[in-house]
Amino acid sequence: MTRATDLEKLESDLWEAADNLRANSKLTSSDYFMPVLGVIFLRHAANRFETAHRQIEADRASGKMPKRKVQPADYIARRSLYLPEKARYDWIMQQGAVSGADLPKLVTDAMTAIETEFHPLQGVLPRDYGIFETKVLEDLMRQFNSDQIKRASRSWGYELACLRSGRCRDAEARS
Repeated sequence: MTRATDLEKLESDLWEAADNLRANSKLTSSDYFMPVLGVIFLRHAANRFETAHRQIEADRASGKMPKRKVQPADYIARRSLYLPEKARYDWIMQQGAVSGADLPKLVTDAMTAIETEFHPLQGVLPRDYGIFETKVLEDLMRQFNSDQIKRASRSWGYELACLRSGRCRDAEARS
């Protein structure tokens, strides 16, 4: 897929997620905006973490990195946050799939773990995932777990503004 196709898919996924939230919850866009941004942040942070992890493994295998325990600073040097296991998107999705798992709590705990690990984010990340019914949050997180989303995550600024304002479709219709 091309970058343009990835971006089109991303925009489509964002609209689908917003439509799902409007149809399946009693929340308004102002209620779910920040928690949705948090889910998108988690997806992007996981993408960056996975890329940095592969780079670190390659550097260790080639001898470019000293033989020592990998540290959070190694991830920061590769433009990524170090994510504790309970803050990794795939781990959250696996745990959320377990019958009776409290997905809103898992996501809130992930945000807390990131803030604990990376002090500049303390008090910044959303924590109000209890506003979602578990199924609605699960659907939202599955929406942001596609390969297209993983590839297109570098260009989310524009699409996030669209999600918030709702004006993107209007502008497209007038063009």
